[in-house]
Amino acid sequence: MVVLVLGILGVIVWSVDRRGDDDSAPEIVVDEPGVEHVHGLGMNPADGSLYVATHTGTFRIPDNGLAQRIGDSFQDTMGFTVVGADTFLGSGHPDVAGVRAGQPGLLGLIESEDAGTTWTNLSLSGEVDFHALAYAHRRVYGWDSTSGRFMVSEDRVDWDERSTLDLLGFAVDPDDPDHLVAATQSGTSTSIDGGRTWSEPTTPAITTVAWSPGGDLWGIELDGTVHRSADGGARWTAIGKLPGEPQVLLANDDALWAAAHGTSQRTGIYRSDDGGATWQLRYEDPA
Repeated sequence: MVVLVLGILGVIVWSVDRRGDDDSAPEIVVDEPGVEHVHGLGMNPADGSLYVATHTGTFRIPDNGLAQRIGDSFQDTMGFTVVGADTFLGSGHPDVAGVRAGQPGLLGLIESEDAGTTWTNLSLSGEVDFHALAYAHRRVYGWDSTSGRFMVSEDRVDWDERSTLDLLGFAVDPDDPDHLVAATQSGTSTSIDGGRTWSEPTTPAITTVAWSPGGDLWGIELDGTVHRSADGGARWTAIGKLPGEPQVLLANDDALWAAAHGTSQRTGIYRSDDGGATWQLRYEDPA
């Protein structure tokens, strides 16, 4: 996002309702955009619910499938990862209220300890816009979209800048902190030294990846084709098809979750209980 403030203001629809005489103050009403574009998915161990980080705020989707906005923020949370019970890390851009309160256009690394209701800055405020974040092996891994830097931190304050590359997303091997797989415009690329160097991209042209705690690596192509790799990305097997263009993927041991822009022209949240072979729509915003 080059023009930060214009980009932020363009997200939210404002209407002014004047009541009384000309001296009355305008009432500003913000239309609820809902889950319109998803940047991150995470399962909160505190309540077992799926949390969805979007272009216009964070939502909770419990078992009944009804999306609930968290707090009153419309913050554009780009990078997003769950660290523990009610504890999330994120990045992105402030909403209109945040801009007016003096928040910088680039939020750096931010943290919520109340399941996304409020956020505080930890580091890199005004400097970095993490479009991809992962927490594994007691480390935070992040990719800064403004500079292409791949960075790692052990204390969430000081960062080791390890490489510069263009990527769409990445995943960290749950068994090896130095083994990473990135989705790029040309296919998947692998690092075995913690993101310092990367292999040449290989097919298939996967655009989003996720590693399950059990060790399987999952990826989805732009057309929705779902792939599984049991050897860390060296070989991929086509499993099924997500009904839409993928936005983000989450892999748990018991299920896969994905956000996709479907044929209805709305973003849907899908779940697969059979390793990506079939997908069930769990949530879709009303028209």
